[in-house]
Amino acid sequence: MKTADINTSLVDCHYTLLKNLSANNKLELIARLSKSMKTAKKAKDNSWKSLFGALVLDQSVDDFVSELKKDRKFSRKCSSIYVTQSVGT
Repeated sequence: MKTADINTSLVDCHYTLLKNLSANNKLELIARLSKSMKTAKKAKDNSWKSLFGALVLDQSVDDFVSELKKDRKFSRKCSSIYVTQSVGT
């Protein structure tokens, strides 16, 4: 099935569902559909940078890195483990 055929069958299916609505409900639906078509959608950023999680910073990279290092908090505590080996008996 082609895309145009699928779209046509979807429209027919929706029309079958909506044809029994009252005139006021149909006008409200038309108004809402018209409004949805008029509102501009924000364009997606399809650049390659969006694939790598590029940051948009208000500060220099050096300032960002130094702030990041300063804010690090390590919660793991290392404990020493002594391993003793027995020499052949």
